[in-house]
Amino acid sequence: MDVVLRPLHGAPALGASVVEGGVAFALAAPNAQAVDLCLFDTEGQTEVRRLPMPAAVDGVWQALLPGAAPGLVYGWRVHGPWNPAQGQRFNPHKLLLDPSAAAVLGAYGGQDIHLGHQVDSPLRQDTRDNAQTAMKALVVEPIKPAARGPAIDPAQRLICELHVKGFTALHPDIPRALRGTYAGLAHPAAIAHLQKMGVNTVSLMPLATCADELRLLKLNLRNYWGYSPVAWSAPTARYWSGQPGSSPRSELRDMVGALHAAGLEVLLDVVYNHSGETDEHGPTLGLRGIDNATYYHLDPDNPAQYRNWTGCGNCLRLDHPLVVRMVLQSLRSWVLDFGIDGFRFDLAPALGRGAAAQGHAFSARAPLFQALADDPVVSRCTLVAEPWDIGEGGYQLGQFPPGWLEWNDRFRDTQRGFWLHRHGGLGEWATRLAGSSDTFDTRARATHSSVNFVAAHDGFTLADLLRYAERRNQANGEDNRDGHGHNLSINCGVEGETGDPKIQAQRNQWQRLLLAVTLLSVGTPMVQAGDSIGHSQGGNNNAYCQDNAISWLAWERADVGFADFIGAVQALRRNRAVLRSACWWQTDGAESGEEQGVVARWFLADGTCPQPQDWNDPAQRTIAVQLDRANGPGGARQTDALNASCLLLCNGTSETLRCVLPPGAWFLLIDTAGGHSLNRRLHDAEMLPPESLWLASAAPVST
Repeated sequence: MDVVLRPLHGAPALGASVVEGGVAFALAAPNAQAVDLCLFDTEGQTEVRRLPMPAAVDGVWQALLPGAAPGLVYGWRVHGPWNPAQGQRFNPHKLLLDPSAAAVLGAYGGQDIHLGHQVDSPLRQDTRDNAQTAMKALVVEPIKPAARGPAIDPAQRLICELHVKGFTALHPDIPRALRGTYAGLAHPAAIAHLQKMGVNTVSLMPLATCADELRLLKLNLRNYWGYSPVAWSAPTARYWSGQPGSSPRSELRDMVGALHAAGLEVLLDVVYNHSGETDEHGPTLGLRGIDNATYYHLDPDNPAQYRNWTGCGNCLRLDHPLVVRMVLQSLRSWVLDFGIDGFRFDLAPALGRGAAAQGHAFSARAPLFQALADDPVVSRCTLVAEPWDIGEGGYQLGQFPPGWLEWNDRFRDTQRGFWLHRHGGLGEWATRLAGSSDTFDTRARATHSSVNFVAAHDGFTLADLLRYAERRNQANGEDNRDGHGHNLSINCGVEGETGDPKIQAQRNQWQRLLLAVTLLSVGTPMVQAGDSIGHSQGGNNNAYCQDNAISWLAWERADVGFADFIGAVQALRRNRAVLRSACWWQTDGAESGEEQGVVARWFLADGTCPQPQDWNDPAQRTIAVQLDRANGPGGARQTDALNASCLLLCNGTSETLRCVLPPGAWFLLIDTAGGHSLNRRLHDAEMLPPESLWLASAAPVST
């Protein structure tokens, strides 16, 4: 093989890409003094060539290796000053993983030889060579762009957040060899459960290759959730089945294709706010040794330390053009190589923070956000923000650019507080039901901007929300200090599991109620996969390191009645226009030119309209809202199935209350208390069960 590198002009893709005549390599390291491309044997154990790269072009070291082909194993050694006090951590004794690698060989095992500094002297360079056990990148075959997924109406989207391994690891109808893998999620048994719920969008937890934190490795744990990336474009091999003729890349692509074929859109949780190298005491695996000051926000008063708005030890510099370029290329690869339809951005405010000179303030016009909007590939994707980080000014709910969706923790806390603890008044609760228009600018943001949820991976499962008043995180090895301490949870009288049928029935009723209000509120509803079967994590509300039966869905104890319930409510969203989040609700008498405009009319239990003081009266906890098509004749109730008027009745008290219904014939479609049959014709006044929600319609459901 020709081992003479040839200079490359233009702007090749970062990482390694197969081109005519060989493989093009490119590494962004503008402050480096020299860069070596290191080639290894096929097992990645022996370094066989070390090739100096030509001089950098605009901060990027780039070259062509003629005759090279897919299957080549490589890493980087980067030369430059070692001066941590000035933010310089170059160390050519350490082999570095390409952050733009498409595939990774090996894994970080926590050995101290991967530290760039000496164990007992953090400002002194460690000169041991770590190449034998360091992670390496693998050159891969180019593939044709993957097919795009189905077009999902954002007004009818239902997201299910799930973990590829946890969803399938214990599924009895999936072959053992495929459980916990990409191929397992592609299995018809897994897809059938999603379809039962009426889910049309799956949001997958992180799949990029990550590095387990040293603390976890010492406890024989791992970062199960995957929020510690080191190769942002390389699918982790942890979820590969190992089937002959396949690879993590091919199996992931096939999995996404199977979900698409079933009518499901696929979102991917991505972590570009920090890396798995953790803080200044962490290992030198990639970015730290490639160009520490370019890739990370450093403390301007002490550049040996990192800004830490993520709680993970470091923050990537998304105000730097070369870092934006790396991230944008990574996002494109997930779309083009695997067919991913959109992204959920972890701790997204960190991605919009500026330089130190701007006080690291968040901006919706930050370089990355503008690049995403301009990119012809990524701009067509569904973009979802987790709109908070832990730094000053890090809570940015409602402040992301138009077109983005945002996780709405105010919805979560309002629903938990209102129903479970009788906190807050009708005004706050109704605002969340109506799409949080106080938070999302109704002139610039669509009604589906708010991602409504009451449970997600981070926190109690829905079942545990009603079983545990306190978290039970001892298995995480942090003396139960980790995880949220303010959960607004209840235990219904018994902490944990119980055989008491009354308590079990009460918990089931609460779960149906919280699922129903999530699905029927204006916005984009999201459910957690395990909540469709009543999954419990034994009270662990931060199971990020539990790659075991704590997190894996216990299908043998599944209560599929919750999945059936979710599916029934989702079917009503599809078949009743006023239940879709197509437009902001209008007040009675408002004029609308929108074809799908909806008028909301509010009523107290006695049938009268709420007065201003009622919205903030803590004693008022029962409300009804009638939803009508705005452009119906004279605003009259509609009775044909698609356009039929609907009525939500909500009793947030512990007493059965008499509720006067608006005039007309109403048919009961959903009863979270579970005491009444479908399509029952309601009376002019009904006794509404305690802590319950009813959905009625002017047209019954066809059976």
